Amino acid sequence: MLGAIAGDIIGSIHEKSGIKTKDFMLFETYNIFTDDTVLTIAIAEAIMLKIPYENTVMSYARQFPEAGYGKTFKKWLKGEIVGPYDSWGNGSAMRVSPIAWAFDNLDKVMEEAEKSSIITHNHPEGVKGAQAVAAAIFLARTGAGKAIIKDFIQDNFDYDLERTIDEIRPDYKFDVSCQGSVPESIIAFLEAEDFEDAIRNAVSLGGDADTMASIAGAIAEAHFKYIPADILQESRRRLPINLLQTVMDFEEKFMG
Repeated sequence: MLGAIAGDIIGSIHEKSGIKTKDFMLFETYNIFTDDTVLTIAIAEAIMLKIPYENTVMSYARQFPEAGYGKTFKKWLKGEIVGPYDSWGNGSAMRVSPIAWAFDNLDKVMEEAEKSSIITHNHPEGVKGAQAVAAAIFLARTGAGKAIIKDFIQDNFDYDLERTIDEIRPDYKFDVSCQGSVPESIIAFLEAEDFEDAIRNAVSLGGDADTMASIAGAIAEAHFKYIPADILQESRRRLPINLLQTVMDFEEKFMG
């Protein structure tokens, strides 16, 4: 789960910056955790407490109201919107990673990914994005290689993963849709030589950098089984103690 959090923190200062290079400092003064981290940890807590995802997503978001949520999510949080709001945004995909670690078969992972999505993102593309990311993480953590992951995602979700980062980068624009950011985030992982390279690939596209790096980082952690110590240290240091404790509790229970 810290793979997703590290990607979020590293990408946080590059969102909408239009950065188009892999050559950047991983951590600067103003790198912070955002809504990606808050809601990922909320999903983790729901799993540990065995309560509905909606409960912890709401409680955590209200605890960190300035974390950078989308406008419609904020209305949902305030009760101005009741129930799911047909979103196809990548908010469903950015928070799903704990599910891929907590459940032990792919069918259950897909089922729970949908449950976590439809509390807000009940549009088919929103559900699809969450399920694709969860499936990629699950396959990676259970030993599937990149070729198998790529084929499974293309066959089951109809995402085009045949492009390269270098092909995508020049014309890529900021895009918060699942369909316009999840495939690119998966490609960032597929091309990566290691965990850090996955993050750099995702950020270098110049799009929704924190979310895309969070997704790529989540898959990369599961595949490479390793996050560099300096990245772990800096990521943990930038989390408040209550969030870090939940991460540690989840990792001990499901990722040990």
